[in-house]
Amino acid sequence: MPKQDWKAAFDASSTPLAGQLLIAMPALQDPTFAGSLVCLCAHSSGGAMGIILNQPIPTLSFEGLLKQVGVEPLPPQRSIRLVAGGPVEESRGFVLHSDEWKAEGSLPVEGGLALTASLEILKAIASGGGPKQGLLALGYAGWGAGQLEAEIARNDWLSVTPDEDLLFGGDDDTRWRRALAKLKVDPLLLSGEAGHA
Repeated sequence: MPKQDWKAAFDASSTPLAGQLLIAMPALQDPTFAGSLVCLCAHSSGGAMGIILNQPIPTLSFEGLLKQVGVEPLPPQRSIRLVAGGPVEESRGFVLHSDEWKAEGSLPVEGGLALTASLEILKAIASGGGPKQGLLALGYAGWGAGQLEAEIARNDWLSVTPDEDLLFGGDDDTRWRRALAKLKVDPLLLSGEAGHA
């Protein structure tokens, strides 16, 4: 995981959407985001950054990734889930985690979370320590100034307050439906077409 230059781009004053989960609506047909649940880590007038939570990487394990980057001990004393975090900088790793553990360069995220992109956190987790909860994302989702706001206005996304289970627990296949259920929305009643009365 390279230096923390990504942090400066997103470590700005946040909006009420920062720290929320974005639920992709059926009308959102972009294959990267279709059916996705995104933790919005940073959001300001300059843009937004998030981690897709429900796109596992079946071809890579946490132990396999540690081998690739030379982090020991192997096998690790602890593992975390791996996801494809988004289409930006897909070769860079970001650990979204509970904020009781932080390193220099960790980006605070609203709601008791942090985002860290360093080998230090991988070493801590592999040794059995580190944050209580976490997941490792390869890449992230990014939006330019005004882009996310336009997508929300188009009804591409709903937002919901995260909980530990939506972020870190349960099955990836049900994460999107569980987020909708938190809003008491039945996915079968959602249409792929936007309508106006």
